[in-house]
Amino acid sequence: MIDPDLLECFDNPAPQGAYLIEHTAEEFTSLCPRTGHPDFGTIILRYVPDRLCVELKSLKLYYQSFRDAGIFYEAVTNRIRDDLVNLMQPRWLELTTQWKGRGGIRSRITATHGTRPDNLPEPGHGR
Repeated sequence: MIDPDLLECFDNPAPQGAYLIEHTAEEFTSLCPRTGHPDFGTIILRYVPDRLCVELKSLKLYYQSFRDAGIFYEAVTNRIRDDLVNLMQPRWLELTTQWKGRGGIRSRITATHGTRPDNLPEPGHGR
């Protein structure tokens, strides 16, 4: 059962400035609603906080609440984006899901909120 009530926040320690937060979860699982087979993916969350930041243990538990949910990739991506926006009200947020291949097809889905600040580094910058 998908449970957004698992999500918790803490006060942004630097609300006066704009900075980028990026979290990558490499072990996301849910179920295909048609076949019941497991789907495996990576979730990349990038956001510019306003007053609040998401607490990581709660984010992990929230992601794990999808484990037994029959849900399409597109719905996963938009649901997580919406739940995090409702929780934190960030200045900007981008949620990308990258799904392992099945039948020779891999999928990548991106959902955004707000206007992307011009001065943000590109994904993976500095790695």
